[in-house]
Amino acid sequence: MAWIMLLVAGILEIAWAYSMKLSDGFSKTTPTIITLVTMIASFGLLSAAMRTIPLGTAYTIWTGIGAIGAFVVGIVALGEQLTALRVAAAMLIVSGLVLMKLSSSH
Repeated sequence: MAWIMLLVAGILEIAWAYSMKLSDGFSKTTPTIITLVTMIASFGLLSAAMRTIPLGTAYTIWTGIGAIGAFVVGIVALGEQLTALRVAAAMLIVSGLVLMKLSSSH
């Protein structure tokens, strides 16, 4: 169950990062509210997952999901540049996540 909570926390991290971008520096009410609600939910689930999953593993997986997710959302929804170097960087992040998960005893 802790891994599911961590996965959902990571997805919520993507949501709050995207809505923060849409908030235009917290000047737009709806995206700002979405940012705050998803941020609180993400932190809450991360905290709950850390009851079982070690800090280093949980935090690394959470930030990695957010980083890769934000990378994909940036390209798909915001038209950000897709280059070979950015893809290589994302692949390195994913490989680090896989290694972190494999090294965890939980």
